[in-house]
Amino acid sequence: MDSQTIDRRTFLRYGAYATAMTAAAPTLGSIASVPHAAAQASFEWEEATIADLQAAMESGALTALVLTRAFIGRIEAMDFSGPQLNSVIEVNPDAEAIASTLDEERTAGQVRGPLHGIPVLLKDTMATDDRMETTAGSQALLGSKVPRDSGVAMKLREAGAVILGKANMGEWSMMRNVQTSWSARAGQCLNPYVLTRTPHGSSSGSAAAVSANFATGALGGDFFGSVVNPAAACGIVGIRPTHGLVTQSGVIIMTHSREVIGPMCRTVADVATMLGALVGVDPLDPATNKSVGHSQADYREFLDPDGLRGARIGIWRQAAHFGDHFSHPFANVIPALRDLGATVVETIEIPHWQEIFTPYFQMNWYECKRDLARYLSGLANTNIRNLADIIAFNDENADRELTWADQGLFEIIESFGATRPEYLDALRTSTQLARGGISSPMMQHRLDAIVAPTVQAPWTIDLVNGDTHDFGSTGPSQAAGWPSLTVPVGYVGELPIGITFMARAWEEPKLLQYAYAFEQHVHARHAPKFLDGYGVRDFVAR
Repeated sequence: MDSQTIDRRTFLRYGAYATAMTAAAPTLGSIASVPHAAAQASFEWEEATIADLQAAMESGALTALVLTRAFIGRIEAMDFSGPQLNSVIEVNPDAEAIASTLDEERTAGQVRGPLHGIPVLLKDTMATDDRMETTAGSQALLGSKVPRDSGVAMKLREAGAVILGKANMGEWSMMRNVQTSWSARAGQCLNPYVLTRTPHGSSSGSAAAVSANFATGALGGDFFGSVVNPAAACGIVGIRPTHGLVTQSGVIIMTHSREVIGPMCRTVADVATMLGALVGVDPLDPATNKSVGHSQADYREFLDPDGLRGARIGIWRQAAHFGDHFSHPFANVIPALRDLGATVVETIEIPHWQEIFTPYFQMNWYECKRDLARYLSGLANTNIRNLADIIAFNDENADRELTWADQGLFEIIESFGATRPEYLDALRTSTQLARGGISSPMMQHRLDAIVAPTVQAPWTIDLVNGDTHDFGSTGPSQAAGWPSLTVPVGYVGELPIGITFMARAWEEPKLLQYAYAFEQHVHARHAPKFLDGYGVRDFVAR
């Protein structure tokens, strides 16, 4: 395909790629079901924060082993059985042994830090040199052997976290033409609030599992909204860091120039805690050299309930194509920001934001083919070495791999004919448009951050026809390689809504400070109820 003919419409035909790279009063019809019975089972550590769990372990009321077993039991009862959320692909068979070792260290007076003994999940793109698989949700890589832990897995282990398992995801980060959060290894991931609704994006399992209290935190991967969008859809907090702040090494990356790894948790404080363990230079990822002088040893120090006082916040509405009934949770945002002492510029524009898509797609498609080959070249015990091999495997195993979607986008990427000069021009153009688009209103209005609705309320899953999709505010931050953070703001009935805070490179401390103050003021999140349906039927007795 001629690189000059790619447009947004063509792109959307092949699997809603942009989305994947991705308590207000009820305003819809009456709830037509009750919570799933299994969801009513008590769980002692439901909604517990990292600080809560550390305090319990320090007092001797809890051990990492007991906590790990509790999470595994909950996963088995509610993810593999019960509501069958399908958010976890596999549980780490060594998790209990790791937790036991960490308990021994604690007893000996050695506590590695705030993540010591805390169970977390990794997206199935992040290599672990252990008995778990790393497959990007595909059966093509089953049995393959990775050369080493991914950089993020290594950092979490060093911080004392218990890697509990791998999270389900939109297969190959939804770059194959998958219109749902489906994978051949685990099937369709569901939203814990309403099981018929999408958990959104390729990091769907990470978001759904954390929201459902199957782990304290998880890592997702984001090159077009797939940390912030699933987090918003599942009612949790997710941060997309500045490109280069967190290592990509050992991760199945679709675009090395812009994809980032980010933590996803139920609270801003927990996201800050996890982020601090992930940053730093990795010799295997040259991009992390950019972070020298910009990373923080502990992001928790920026958590201030009064942190919005004196800040100037701009509201970006252009990308949010919401109906009237979606406006209710967001309508509370501006009053809340003002109550917290912020000056709000009610309507700002990000210039040229729609023009970002074409060059950004071109850049992504060029890199995807090469980045996959680079990762696959390091694997043992597999014959899959490039995108063409993946396409051939899927064709040969269509009964397993092509059940609910074809691989039209992979086929386009494989045949994509852009030259390196065209790629470099696309990278430069998308970067300049995105960074200029964010910087322009920030300088014009002297803003500290920009706020926008993250994405519309989760839509109904449709495996037959493919889901309806929404870009939300995805685009500028991703193409710029700059940070964004989503935090819950409320609900459309039982469907979560989030808002995104955006800023410039290396301004994660600001985003965490503002989002924490907002979170502590609105207290929007509540645990999911695993409803069988919502907004489907409405019956009035007569």
